[in-house]
Amino acid sequence: MYLTDFSLENFRNYQKVSVKFDPNVNIFIGQNAQGKTNLLEAIYFLALTRSHRTSNDHDLINFQADFAKISGQLFRSQIDLSLELRITAQGKKALINHIEQAKLSNYVGKMNTILFSPEDLNLIKGSPVTRRRFMDLEFGQINPEYLYFLSHYRQVLKQRNNYLKQLNYKQATDRVFLQVLSDQLAGLGAEIVQRRINYLKFLNEFAQESHRQISAKNEKLVISYACSVNGVDETTSTEEIYQKILDVYQSSEEKEIKLGTTLVGPHRDDLVFTIDGKDAHLYGSQGQQRTVVLSLKLAEIQLFEKITHEYPILLLDDVMSELDKTRQNALLNFIHGKTQTFITTTDLDGISWEIIKQPKIIQIENGAILPFIEEK
Repeated sequence: MYLTDFSLENFRNYQKVSVKFDPNVNIFIGQNAQGKTNLLEAIYFLALTRSHRTSNDHDLINFQADFAKISGQLFRSQIDLSLELRITAQGKKALINHIEQAKLSNYVGKMNTILFSPEDLNLIKGSPVTRRRFMDLEFGQINPEYLYFLSHYRQVLKQRNNYLKQLNYKQATDRVFLQVLSDQLAGLGAEIVQRRINYLKFLNEFAQESHRQISAKNEKLVISYACSVNGVDETTSTEEIYQKILDVYQSSEEKEIKLGTTLVGPHRDDLVFTIDGKDAHLYGSQGQQRTVVLSLKLAEIQLFEKITHEYPILLLDDVMSELDKTRQNALLNFIHGKTQTFITTTDLDGISWEIIKQPKIIQIENGAILPFIEEK
């Protein structure tokens, strides 16, 4: 898949711009704070209806305006799709071929993107929240059912936590209603956990091979799913996961009421990255951690292709300067001729021109797209 005609109106520091993208490699060049990452963020937002930099959509609207609009023409599976997102103070609207979608979940997944930025090192070094967010964003693009279960899970989780607090404060006494919520949450949680495990099985296989090639060593990378409920692995059925979660809710009922929160479920699960059996978070060098993250991103590309039969669009936000020549070449060699790629950089000197031969170079200055730079 690839994005062609693209336009922005009142998005961040852009007032009104239009640009045609190349199906292969596009490089955004400019000094810091000119709008390179804003343009990349707009592409990401067009795909996922959310930003990777802020949870407040209003931040995306130019301070001089009361709305923002992003639109683009997507080519996938021999079909042209017109995608459009409109952001106002009242919320956002998503349109496919100029038809407004009743739910954002009907829109997400039409355009698949993978973002790789220096902040992705937090996948290894950061908190479990970062890794759960990674799973939810990536798997949600692949499978609309995952988004459906995740959305409902969050709703019931919020309702259950509120009710636990009411029981703790003696504002409610009906334990039967708590059991109803527990049953609903366990069922939704089991569906999410099962899908995470299934996708991670493939992701693990792809990442191991990528890691072996990049590291040029015999080190073995393993990505494991750390479930907050004991006894869950890839052989556990959805029904068994449901029962295990429900059993914990029942045995921990008094403790959860006292704490006013749900102690187990997908919202408490994690990923563990190990190299030769050692936790990469605790024992991995910075170079090893970078290799793990790069391997994970390459594995994501393969996973998307396996499930959707289309390569996703790749967004590289200032990562070339973060990767040494070996890792940079491994990335560029892998994606060459497969994915439409967008690269932000302040300096063309760090680009491997022997691999990227004819990119489209787009110069950005103060929220404006300038005449193209001559190819190097």
